[in-house]
Amino acid sequence: MGILSNLEPEAVFRYFEKICSIPHGSGNTNKISNFCVSFAKEHGLKYQKDSHNNVIIWKDGSPGYENSPAVMLQGHLDMVCEKETDCKFDFEKYGLNLQLKDGFISAKGTTLGGDDGIAIAYALAILESDNIPHPPLEAVFTTDEEVGMIGAAAIDASPLKSRIMLNIDSEEEGYLLASCAGGAAVTVEIPVKRKSVNGKCADIWIKGLKGGHSGVEIDKGRANSNVLMGRTLYSLSKKFQFNIMTIYGGLKDNAIPRETYSRVIFSESTNMEEVQKHLEELNKIYSNEYSSTDAGIKIVVKTEDKPGSYGAFYNKSTSKVIAALVSLPNGIQRMSHDIEGLVQTSLNLGKLDKVALDTDNRTSHRDYPLCVRFNYSLRSSISTEKEELADRIKCLAEALGGTASLNGDYPAWEYRKDSPLRDLMTEVFEEQYGRKPVIQAIHAGLECGLFAGKLPGLDCISYGPDIKNIHTPQESLDVESVKRTWEYTLEILKRLK
Repeated sequence: MGILSNLEPEAVFRYFEKICSIPHGSGNTNKISNFCVSFAKEHGLKYQKDSHNNVIIWKDGSPGYENSPAVMLQGHLDMVCEKETDCKFDFEKYGLNLQLKDGFISAKGTTLGGDDGIAIAYALAILESDNIPHPPLEAVFTTDEEVGMIGAAAIDASPLKSRIMLNIDSEEEGYLLASCAGGAAVTVEIPVKRKSVNGKCADIWIKGLKGGHSGVEIDKGRANSNVLMGRTLYSLSKKFQFNIMTIYGGLKDNAIPRETYSRVIFSESTNMEEVQKHLEELNKIYSNEYSSTDAGIKIVVKTEDKPGSYGAFYNKSTSKVIAALVSLPNGIQRMSHDIEGLVQTSLNLGKLDKVALDTDNRTSHRDYPLCVRFNYSLRSSISTEKEELADRIKCLAEALGGTASLNGDYPAWEYRKDSPLRDLMTEVFEEQYGRKPVIQAIHAGLECGLFAGKLPGLDCISYGPDIKNIHTPQESLDVESVKRTWEYTLEILKRLK
């Protein structure tokens, strides 16, 4: 018997628990895709699976709805795999360790993947049922949404007849999303040379940050551990001589990083107690600046007073990496003048790492066997601002002797003034909840924009139950909200006759 077996709606939570038992991080979606195919075969439903592991499942309309316009139920199969620092969990091999407490579902030490596992669970429960009134259905399950909407960009939409789409990929009940930002992933590489240096070693961690979704929560003012590491190293460089040995932080470009580490080698004459004192003062500064957003923020340092020999970056390479960390833009770049409170353009330095260069393909870097790689998630509701920001990053990267490349580009989903679906969903919401829903644009990428581009005339709304702290190990799914959203979805389908 599963942990969620006594919850209602039974079918939704049964499928959600099954989904959680299958490893399905971005880039690891074959098993979850095959599970959906097996479901379709078991229930005698027409299906299609492509080379990207996208799955489409068709179901005829229920009695009386056979000739109604087709409706798409859409969600993505992959999840963001984040975990606590001391958690040894292997997302590639194992299902999640679910826990249920006080009406909320979470996973022990890891993300839950409610984004977007609950959407798939809703769709499978509807497809399974023989007594839910509904139009002809096209359940479209895409892959690698969390790493650039790769599946949605690649899917062949020509077999789809739907021009009405329910995207169940939002995390706040009572909000109907009608527009979203476009975005792209930007990769900056700063080549570095190494040499043997004699000096005193210090391990420095920036940790205890809250993190979060790089789009939805970029406006919360939370600290970015990668950016703070740059600030820390630059502050140290004004007083001490050192070389970076290694540096890394964050796991995904679309998650605000919570922890960054660097090992630096100070000159042999350095007084390490002074280094400790300097970092303690910085710790006080950060704690004060981020007391409201990141109460647990701290600098942790471990030093060796005895000199040794280490392989570290050249002085110039160290300076370039620090300059990139300090100077490359991060966070909110512009707020919307048309929609109050909406972030219009932003970017997030989500992942930082030292990697080996592919020297066969990067002839300009042949003299540099290593580079420091910066992975950004860039978002904007205005395509020209997105392009300008990418150009700004590229310009600075090239000035530092590096490169910048853009990939996973996806379009914004523009607000539709005339939307019968939005009107219907507003009407049903008012009847069920006794209040008006909030019609909102979101500063995050949704697959709606890609499908709107592939299916002319598409009328689409994104919505979903309450999911807190997505993309972090504190992620939780509200059981009662899942139930209310299920009832809301069934009533919408019933009226789309």
